[in-house]
Amino acid sequence: NPYDPCVANKMVDGSQMTVCWHVDDLKLSHADASKVTEVIEWLKGEYGDLRVSRGKTHEYLGMTLDYSSPGKVKVGMTDFTMAMIEDFPDDLGQFVETPASDSLFTVRPDGKRVLLGEERASIFHRFVAKLLFLACRARRDIRVPVAFLSTRVKAPDQDDWGKLRRVLKYLKRNPSLPLTLEIEDMSAITWWVDASHAVHGDCKGHTGGVMSMGKGAFMDQCNKQKFNTRSTTESELVAVDEVMPKMIWAMHFLQGQGFETKTELHQDNMSTVRLEVNGKRSSGQRTRHLNIKYFFVTDQIEQGWLRVSYCPTDKMIADINTKPLQGALFKQMRAAVQNCPVDLPPENSLCPAVAVCNAIASHLTKLQECVGRSLVGRSGEAR
Repeated sequence: NPYDPCVANKMVDGSQMTVCWHVDDLKLSHADASKVTEVIEWLKGEYGDLRVSRGKTHEYLGMTLDYSSPGKVKVGMTDFTMAMIEDFPDDLGQFVETPASDSLFTVRPDGKRVLLGEERASIFHRFVAKLLFLACRARRDIRVPVAFLSTRVKAPDQDDWGKLRRVLKYLKRNPSLPLTLEIEDMSAITWWVDASHAVHGDCKGHTGGVMSMGKGAFMDQCNKQKFNTRSTTESELVAVDEVMPKMIWAMHFLQGQGFETKTELHQDNMSTVRLEVNGKRSSGQRTRHLNIKYFFVTDQIEQGWLRVSYCPTDKMIADINTKPLQGALFKQMRAAVQNCPVDLPPENSLCPAVAVCNAIASHLTKLQECVGRSLVGRSGEAR
């Protein structure tokens, strides 16, 4: 594949064989299993005895790749997630329903912050790195808190510890939830891109993007924007510019695999849509200062492979990567990115009495993540 040197294809007996590399590991696929066997035997002849995994389920780098359901692949990291929960030094208590509270982006002024000691800061850094590994592979639903916590590893404080603890309490609810991917149309790529304006402590925005070809988030993006913007429209235009490299790569990669595609970009801001479609021609007094590079998207639209359309805010799946959603909206967006039921029940907690106790415990522990009302307890954690 000219857009990924670690993917190679060859037509063998009328069907495409694909070989993917990761360091010294290979993943082979072909419609005829005997052709895969021939390649494995050739590799053994070249390199000696090899460890081979055949079948519908594979364990690799902490992930379980499950192809047992026709038309689906499930990426699970149950053991990895459970190990994190068990290794965390604090008692997590009852689970919570969302990975972050509304105050996720709120940070105390420097004079009021209580920094973590060296040992806890090291633990914080290690767990954030593990969560980033998990979020990039199997758990798209924790992207926002992990992206925020990744900006806090240099000098974490007690509030950051509480926010880390909140993510783990959420994972405790459904540690075995997989990312389930299904393709409905190999020629159709759909992106949702959105931004939250000035949500960080330095008033920078946050970019979120989600790509799908049917069900589940095949690719995504979640990051703090690199500079300040003057409006929501500008923040969303910057978000599209930041996600555009992945959009172009996805289109070219699938083309290299032999599929001609069309890409549709959903946006929930009509001002941004007009700027993207018309370029500088739609600039008014409030947007004439925008750098011309942010109209690169206009050129891509004119090339014909990309179409931009309006999406109502309540259908904007990328919202789950821009802000800490709560309640029914979070459940709806989690279902979209993970391809799971909207009313996903907690694992091992289906008893109504347990559910009531969890709800009470969740209410009583809200102060822990509420910056500005928390106190530092004897154990060193925000309460």
